[in-house]
Amino acid sequence: MTTYSTEPRTDSAADLGAMALATATTEEIRLLAQTESEVAKIKAQAEADAIRVQAEADAEKQRLANARAAMKLEAEKAAHAKRLAELEAARVKAEAEKAKAESEAEAQAQAEVDRAEEERRTEATWKWGARGIYAVGLVIAAPIQFLAFWDPARPFLVAAPALLEGLALVLAFGAAWAVAHRRDVMPYRIGIMVGALIAAGINLWHGMTDEAIGLNAGLIGALASIGGPIVLMAYEHGIAQRRDGIPSFREQRDAKKVAEKAEKEAAAKAAEKKATDEARAKEKEETQKRAEAEQQRRDTDRQQRHPEVWEVAEALRSARGAESVIEQIWADAWYRVTGSKTVGITPEIEARSREAQARMKAAVDGDLETATTLTGKGLHGVDVETDRPLDEDDLDRVRMLASELGDPGLLSSKNIRELLNCRTEYAIRLRDAIRAE
Repeated sequence: MTTYSTEPRTDSAADLGAMALATATTEEIRLLAQTESEVAKIKAQAEADAIRVQAEADAEKQRLANARAAMKLEAEKAAHAKRLAELEAARVKAEAEKAKAESEAEAQAQAEVDRAEEERRTEATWKWGARGIYAVGLVIAAPIQFLAFWDPARPFLVAAPALLEGLALVLAFGAAWAVAHRRDVMPYRIGIMVGALIAAGINLWHGMTDEAIGLNAGLIGALASIGGPIVLMAYEHGIAQRRDGIPSFREQRDAKKVAEKAEKEAAAKAAEKKATDEARAKEKEETQKRAEAEQQRRDTDRQQRHPEVWEVAEALRSARGAESVIEQIWADAWYRVTGSKTVGITPEIEARSREAQARMKAAVDGDLETATTLTGKGLHGVDVETDRPLDEDDLDRVRMLASELGDPGLLSSKNIRELLNCRTEYAIRLRDAIRAE
C-alpha cells in the first residue's frame, strides 16, 4: 500500500496563491499606472487645450484691442484732419476777410485821396478861372474908362479908372482875407458890388454919351465891370462856406431826404406799436370782461345754491380785503361750513359715497346678503325712506341740542346725525323743522 504526503500540495497551493496575488498586484499596479498615465495624458491635454483656448482668447482679445486702437487712431486722425481742415478753412476765411477789408480800406483811402485831389484840382480851376474872368473884365473895362476920363487939360483924371476898377479888386482881396481869417465877409461883398456898379454905370453912361466909345462898348464895359467881381465873389463865398462847415444846398437836400425817411420809418414804427398796444389793450379788456362775467356767474350760482357757504365766503372776502370771492376763499369757506377739504363734497354726499363703496365691496367679496341689506338700509341701519314722519322724541332731543348750541342756526345735519344715529335725509328734515320753529 502506497502512502502519499500532503505537505508538498500545501506548499504548491501557497505558491499558487502568492503567484496569483503577485499577479493581481502587478495587474493592479499596471492598471493603476495605466490609469494614472491616461489621467495625466487627459490632464495634460486639457491643460494644453486650456492654454490653447486661453492663448486664442488672448490673441482674439489682443486683436480686438488692436482693432479698437486702430479704429480709435483712425478716428483721431480723421478728427485731427477735420480740425486741421476747419482751422485751414478758418484761416483762409480770415485771410480773405482781412484781404477784403484791406482792399476796401485801400479803395476807400484811394477814393478819399482821389476826392481830395479832385477837390484841389477843381478848386484851383475855379480859383484861377474866377481870377481870369476878373482880369479879362479889367482888360475890357479899363480902356473904355481911360478913354472916357482922358482929358488933356486935366491929365490927373487918367487915374480915375484905376480907382473905380481897383476899388472892387481891393475889396475882393479884403473878402479873401476875411474868409481866410474867419471874419465877417459881408461888408467887403457889399463894397465890391457898390464899386462894380459904379464902374458899370460910368462905362454905360460914357458909352451912351460919347460917340468915340459907342453904346456897344459901353454895354460890354458895364458887363465886364460887374461880371468879374461877381464871379470872384461867388468863388470866395464857396470857400467861406466850406471852411465854416456850412452845408451846401445839395447836402441840405440829402440830409432832408434822410431825415424825412427816418421820420417816416419812426412814424410807421409808432403806428405799428400803437396798433399793437391797442390790440393788446382790447384783448385785455375783453379778457377782463369775460373774467368778470364768469365771476358774476359763479357768484350768483354759489349764492343761490349754497347760501350758508356763501355767507362765510363773503365774510372771509371782506376780512381779507379781496375784491371778489376767489377760489381759495371759496375752498376755505366750504371747509369751514361742511368740514370737507374737497369743494363740492358735503357730508351727505360723502355718506352716500361710502355706503355705495361698502355695497360694492360686499358685492365684490361675494357677500350678497350684506350687499342687499346695505342697499335697503343706510350706514346707520335706518330705513332710507325719505317720507318717514318726524318723531316727537327726536324733535325734543334736537331742540335740546339747539338750546345747548345757543342758536338753532348752528344746527347741522352732522351733529343731528351723530346725536340720533340716523340717516342724513332725516337729520336735514329735523334741522329744518327746528329752524322753522
